[in-house]
Amino acid sequence: MKTARPSLLRHPDFLKLWSAETISQFGTQVSLLAIPLVAVTLLQATPFEVGLLGTIEFLPFILFALPAGAWVDRLRRRPILILGDIGRAISLGSIPLAYAFDALTIWQLYAVGFINGVMTVLFDVAYQSYLPSLVDRDQIVEGNSKLEISRSAAQIGGPGVAGVLVNLISAPLAIAADAVSFIGSALFVFAIRKHEPAPDRHRDEHGRARESLRREVSEGLRYVLGHPYLRSIAASTGWSNLFGTIAFSIYIVYLVRTLNLTPDVIGFVFGLGNAGTLVGALVAARIGRWLGVGPAIVGSMFVSGPGILLLGLAPPEFPIPFLVASGFIFGFCALTYNINQVSFRQAVTPTAMQGRMNATMRFIVWGTIPIGMMVGGFLGGAIGLRETMLVGGVGSLFAFLPLLIGPLRHLREMPMPLQEPVTTAA
Repeated sequence: MKTARPSLLRHPDFLKLWSAETISQFGTQVSLLAIPLVAVTLLQATPFEVGLLGTIEFLPFILFALPAGAWVDRLRRRPILILGDIGRAISLGSIPLAYAFDALTIWQLYAVGFINGVMTVLFDVAYQSYLPSLVDRDQIVEGNSKLEISRSAAQIGGPGVAGVLVNLISAPLAIAADAVSFIGSALFVFAIRKHEPAPDRHRDEHGRARESLRREVSEGLRYVLGHPYLRSIAASTGWSNLFGTIAFSIYIVYLVRTLNLTPDVIGFVFGLGNAGTLVGALVAARIGRWLGVGPAIVGSMFVSGPGILLLGLAPPEFPIPFLVASGFIFGFCALTYNINQVSFRQAVTPTAMQGRMNATMRFIVWGTIPIGMMVGGFLGGAIGLRETMLVGGVGSLFAFLPLLIGPLRHLREMPMPLQEPVTTAA
């Protein structure tokens, strides 16, 4: 008789990784609110400058996401995680330091955004590859579920804490809390004791001689773009990110200057709306089993569009119900969509291609975010903040079309993992 595997709650190294992620996620919520507020309230940034701030933060995902996948496959993942945490702690810590000496400028915020983006690219790609080496294969789903619940809890409680901190000690000093959180995260990752073997830089996991970095990156691109399921997921997600970011790039400016909300109220709205992410994290797998994995992916993308449109429709007299409903709908759909489509991508992709597939998908679907931020910042100054929110919302209504016209909508069951190696000819 097969015995049940112990819970990861009894796995010391996983608990350290989980603690690191939880601390970092709560700290990050502070900066997500505080940095745009620094630009808007202290530096009097224009909508275009605020949009450019977000663009620069995501620019590294265009420049470095593809080679990062191949780099991570050749190096230990744990040191990369520690480097990513320490790098972000130092860059964020420079903001309150410059503020204390009355030397803070929008250009420093741009530099911090770019450095954080580079560190996040390396951290994210390494993070997705590290968990399978830390826990057994049949514990990966449990591990991902626990990590996702922490992320959702941070999205619910973090904005409220961030709003209170900004009101009490100012936005620049609140950012220091995020810097401290990354140091705490690095210490927990450093404390993990399980040995991680160093990958062979000259041969892959199947003993074959590694090809050039450029060739490996090209294989990842050809694999994703040539796969009918992955191609439609990439197109739909990229479309959604493009128009969603047009709206969200000026969201803080819109809340402050059009709807006249204070930082604590903004944090309260974010916290209530983000409850949808927690609900989505808890029921996404059930929805996938109930509707079928394909319909769950298509349906969640379809419903997320109206959620974004509600932002532009919020009346100045009573905007909070619209904003909270928007956050809940979008958060619920985003988690339902991501959990099902990421699990599907992992299931259909051979082991040897996982890193490059993830890096390629990240390059495509996050590569539209800087474009959306530039467009959102430009439109915010050219046609108005509310009008720009409506452009983003209307465009998001059609993001489900690549999924609808593709073969994914007919898929009911999650496919079994493929284990065979993938070659260029394949």
